[in-house]
Amino acid sequence: MRAAGAGALALLVMVAGCSTSGGRDEDRGAGTAISISPLDGAADLPPELPILIGAANGKLTHVAVQAAGRSVAGVFSPDRTQWRSERPMAPGTAYSVEATAAGSGGSATRTVRFATKQAAKTFGISTLLPNKQDTGLTVGVGMPIIITFDKPIGDRVSVERNLIVRASKPIDGAWHWLDDKNVVFRPEKYWPTHTKVRVTALMAGIRGGEGMYGKQDYVRDFEIGRSQISVANTQTHYMKIERDGKQIKNMPISAGMGGVLRHHTTSGIHVAMSREDVTVMTSPDASPGQSGYYETTVYNSVRISNTGEYVHGAPWSVGDQGNSNVSHGCVNVSPENAKWFKNNTLIGDPIVVTGTPRRLEATNGWSYWQDSWPAWLKRSRLRAAPAEAL
Repeated sequence: MRAAGAGALALLVMVAGCSTSGGRDEDRGAGTAISISPLDGAADLPPELPILIGAANGKLTHVAVQAAGRSVAGVFSPDRTQWRSERPMAPGTAYSVEATAAGSGGSATRTVRFATKQAAKTFGISTLLPNKQDTGLTVGVGMPIIITFDKPIGDRVSVERNLIVRASKPIDGAWHWLDDKNVVFRPEKYWPTHTKVRVTALMAGIRGGEGMYGKQDYVRDFEIGRSQISVANTQTHYMKIERDGKQIKNMPISAGMGGVLRHHTTSGIHVAMSREDVTVMTSPDASPGQSGYYETTVYNSVRISNTGEYVHGAPWSVGDQGNSNVSHGCVNVSPENAKWFKNNTLIGDPIVVTGTPRRLEATNGWSYWQDSWPAWLKRSRLRAAPAEAL
């Protein structure tokens, strides 16, 4: 959804137009009049204000707003008695407004100029996922939209209301703030297959905090692919893979050996985060020379968390796959199955692990589907809203 920034508005200026009755004093009060906010000559205005134009006893026939030599877009009310800029103003910018109205009270024209104050600092987006380099632009049904800002955001309401998601199929979704620099969007349920999605971050001129405004807008188009959901059962030692609702594989696996909690694979809804030809794995809790240290090179791996969990080829545990759990926490499959899985997985595919006492945390990797919908909405400033039609 799109909304202009909030703020205290300047008083409207009423300008009397020419009277059609010959200019008699008693008729001038009913003349056509134009109101414009901000006021003519105003300086150091808060950029988050909109530009408002109104007509009394007539309709607006012409509105031209210029900022730094560019036209400013706006919308008329259905009866053309009001005009409002589509966006808040930009910081450090001079504006000129020319408006004409005509009606039973005659015609009127008004020109005003004003300027906004400079931004003390600016902010932008350092990462917007999915992207072509890290994920590809065709992704799985569990793919979140992840935005990382380059500065902490103090005014989350202002920023969130200008993060717009459009989809070619109806969805209900919401943004969720992980902290003051990271915000994530996910639907209530998995994305519908083959949905085209556009995320637009209308950040130019948007207030992000005291004296801080956005530098530019951002747009990202991507598409949801087929549905592929994998379920790795650590009790049966098999991983079933369904594509578009039909089982296409049932791979023998070996999961975390247990004994201590960190050696259990986490149970929950993981999301494929990367596909790697070669991965070097080291022990997270021991250094070289210490007891328990290991360094292992694995091939054809799919990362599923931030705590070192992968689905990967493990030729040394093929004899255990399908009957025993012997790994340090990863999901082991045969080299042949690992190559197939890596080549047939989209970034964003859900990979569900069941049967262990260690629960996956919603902030471990991209495991945001671990949160219930009510829990997800608690960290949204605007709560759920249908995605706009694409």
